[in-house]
Amino acid sequence: MTAFASPRASAHVRGFFQTPLDWLVLAVPVAFAIRFVPAWNNASLLFVVAGAGIIPLAGWLGRATEQIAAHTGAGIGGFLNATFGNAAELIIALMALSKGLTTVVKASLTGSIIGNLLLVLGASAFAGGLRFSHQRFNKTAARVSATAMSMGAAALIIPTVFHVTANARPGGWSAAAEQKLSLAIAVVLFLTYVATLLFSLKTHKALFVGQSEAEKHEPTSSLARAVMLLGMATILIAFLSEFLVGSIEAARQSLGLTQTFVGVIVVALVGNAAEHTTAVWAALKNKMDLSLNIAVGSSLQIALFVTPMLVFASYAFSRPMDLEFSLPEIVAMAVAIWIAQQISGDGESNWLEGVQLLSVYVIMAILFFFLPETVHPNPADSPTQGPAASQTTP
Repeated sequence: MTAFASPRASAHVRGFFQTPLDWLVLAVPVAFAIRFVPAWNNASLLFVVAGAGIIPLAGWLGRATEQIAAHTGAGIGGFLNATFGNAAELIIALMALSKGLTTVVKASLTGSIIGNLLLVLGASAFAGGLRFSHQRFNKTAARVSATAMSMGAAALIIPTVFHVTANARPGGWSAAAEQKLSLAIAVVLFLTYVATLLFSLKTHKALFVGQSEAEKHEPTSSLARAVMLLGMATILIAFLSEFLVGSIEAARQSLGLTQTFVGVIVVALVGNAAEHTTAVWAALKNKMDLSLNIAVGSSLQIALFVTPMLVFASYAFSRPMDLEFSLPEIVAMAVAIWIAQQISGDGESNWLEGVQLLSVYVIMAILFFFLPETVHPNPADSPTQGPAASQTTP
C-alpha cells in the first residue's frame, strides 16, 4: 500500500497531471468503450469524447518532446520541437485524408492558422495584459516570423488564383495542372521550412530566445521515460484520431454542422488546445516572447511543414490533394496574418489588443458556422472533372 503512495510515484502522477486539461485523459478509455462496445455505439458522442481525449494527449506529446530536447541539447531539441509541435494536427489530418475528407483537411489547415494567430495570440495578450499593463517581446523575431507567415499564406492563395484565372479562359483549367501546381508549391514550402529551421536554430537562434526564456531548463524526467511518453501519446492520438474522423460525418449531420466548420473550428481547436494553454500560461508569467513564438511559430509550421506533408501523403493514399481553398478561407487567413502583423509590429502588447484579436476570431467562427457547405475539388475522390466541379453547395 505504501509503495503506491511513495514520493516518486506521486511525482510521476504530477508529471502527467500538470494542468486542468490533463484530466480530460479520462475520456480516452471512455472513447475506446464507445467505439468497441456495441451497446454504447453513438457516433456523435464518440466524436465529442474522442476530441476531448486528444487534447491532453497532445499536451503530453509536447511535454515529452520538451523533455527529450532538454536531454539532447538546443540544436536537436529545437528540431524535435519544430517537428512534433503540430504532430496531433498532422495525425488527425492524415486520418481524415485517408478517408477522403479533403474538405475537412483543408479547413483544418485554415483553422489552425487563424486559431493560432487570433485565438492563441489574442487569449495570451488578454490574459497577460490583465496582469501586466504592457508586455514586451522581440519585435525583430516577430517581424521575421510574420514575413515568413505571409510568404506561406501567399503560396496557399496562389492555387486558388490559378483556378479562378484559368477557369475564365476556354480550356485553361484542368485538375491535373492544378495538382501539379500544388505539388510544386508544396516542395517550395518544405524547402523554405528547412531554411527557416536553419535560420532559427543555427545562424540566428539568438533572435528567438527572449530575455524571459534565457534561463536553461533542466530535464525533470529520464530520457527513456520521455521517449516512452512520446510513443504512448502518439499511438493513442492515432487511435483517437481514427475514432474522431470516422464519426465526423454522422456527428456533423446530427449536430447540423458543415464539414468546413468542423475543420476550421472543431478539429483545429482539438489539435491546438494544449498549445493554447501553454501560450496563455507563458503570458501570465510575463513571457510574451514565448507566447508569440508558440502562436506564430505553430502557424508557420502548419503552412510550411504540415501542409506540404499532407500533399505528399495524399499521393500515397492515391487521393492527390490540391491546395485550392475556398474564398472565405483565403480571406480568413489573409486577415488573420495582417492583423497579427499589425499588433506584433511594435514589440509590445496589452489586454485590449487581445480582445481585438479574439473578437476577429469569434466573427470568423460565426461566418463559418452560417456558411453553406462547401466541397473542395478533389478529382481523385469524384468522377466529376473540370471547373464545374470546383465548388458545390447542396
